[in-house]
Amino acid sequence: MKKVKIFFSALAVVAALQSCKDKDNLEEVVTVPEPQKEAAAPVGNPDDVKAEDASGKFQIAKLGYKYDALAPNIDARTMELHYSKHYKKYTDELNKAVKGTPLEGKTIEEIFATLDPENKAVRNNGGGFYNHSLFWEVMAPNAGGKPTGALADAITKDFGSFEAFQEKFTEAATKQFGSGWAWLVVTADGKLAVGSTANQDNPLMPGQSVTGKPILGLDVWEHAYYLNYQNKRPDYITAFYNVVNWPVVAKKYEAAIAK
Repeated sequence: MKKVKIFFSALAVVAALQSCKDKDNLEEVVTVPEPQKEAAAPVGNPDDVKAEDASGKFQIAKLGYKYDALAPNIDARTMELHYSKHYKKYTDELNKAVKGTPLEGKTIEEIFATLDPENKAVRNNGGGFYNHSLFWEVMAPNAGGKPTGALADAITKDFGSFEAFQEKFTEAATKQFGSGWAWLVVTADGKLAVGSTANQDNPLMPGQSVTGKPILGLDVWEHAYYLNYQNKRPDYITAFYNVVNWPVVAKKYEAAIAK
């Protein structure tokens, strides 16, 4: 019996040694945990955003919809940062730039009409204030499609078709080198024109390649789209057409040609 026990013990040792040898020849199996989804950044209320100077000449234009209302075309986090940080900063800096100067009593359009291009504080921050105020207004949830009425007729007359206008506007937005804006404007002779401007310049300022009353603007600064679209500006431009508030653009057109 003792010999039998010794025999089985020997077999157990051999089996253990063989098992260790086999393990040496196996690749280590590592269990990789599934990546955790990043928690969504908290999104605030656009109604809480106010100009730093409550008595300043220029105040924050009401957004009119929640930060997430334009998703998935424009994501909530981008809208929050764009509106509550970038736009607010332009507004605050513009108030500081005009405070105590003859410009303080003028409208933003009057300021642009006699703008000194070397006055960078007013040029950059005034443009940032005006351009963004228009941008928020010409977008809306459940929007997009095509314009109707007098604006649709004018687009067909001046561009040949809505599709031709869209192609021209897309080209202006895509080919604007670096930061800037694409515009649809009513020119001095009442026609529609498309063009682009650099940085925070706009068609109301002197010396621009496109001049007239802006009725539609698209921000192509990277801060307007980079969180969601990264370097794919064309995708952002395509998505913009899904949120264009054509009834508002049409009203701006009618007001421009009435003057």
